[in-house]
Amino acid sequence: MRERPLTLIQDDLVDYDKAMERMAALVDERQEDRRPDTLWLLSHPAVFTIGKRTPQEHLPDPSYGIPVMQTGRGGQLTYHGPGQLVGYLIVKLRADEGVVDYIREVELRLVEALGTLGISAERRDTPPGSELLTGVWTKDTGRKIVSIGMRASRAVTSHGFALNVDGDLSPWNLAIPCGMPDVDMTSVARERGQAAMDETRKTVAAAFDATPAA
Repeated sequence: MRERPLTLIQDDLVDYDKAMERMAALVDERQEDRRPDTLWLLSHPAVFTIGKRTPQEHLPDPSYGIPVMQTGRGGQLTYHGPGQLVGYLIVKLRADEGVVDYIREVELRLVEALGTLGISAERRDTPPGSELLTGVWTKDTGRKIVSIGMRASRAVTSHGFALNVDGDLSPWNLAIPCGMPDVDMTSVARERGQAAMDETRKTVAAAFDATPAA
């Protein structure tokens, strides 16, 4: 992979709508070259987010009480909640790459991070004629551990990935995640028997060569 050092921002729990406002501001700054490429690590209170083409039948029953929010990223329905590490990537693409190229890099960096955490993982190629298959799966159990949904505007990426660390996985069963009715979502804790958010944050930041601004 190419060298691509990032500036790291870290927060704990941030409401999804507030995070979207700040992310938009970070994108504007990057488009105008007023900030470097950036990785923002955080978590959200419980929320389902959906892409532009998410079918209605994939949504959860409103009686479950978890809000559903439309988002401008690619991809299908995703769940966010405490115990999940979200990474928003505000990166200016190079002239010879598109957003799908960068998504593949993101997948490989997360595979590397999971390997450091003791979980053998892999990205998957999209079968011909299928919708873009993004994310990271565990090799040993075939479960999905990372969801990815990104977009690019004026050559700058936004949105990013969601890595399940040690949170409640049951909300994933209330809807159809990632457009995959048969997907089995997992977490670092489920695969290893234990997990620590601090350790995961540090490992992911290292995999992306992300460090706080001086």
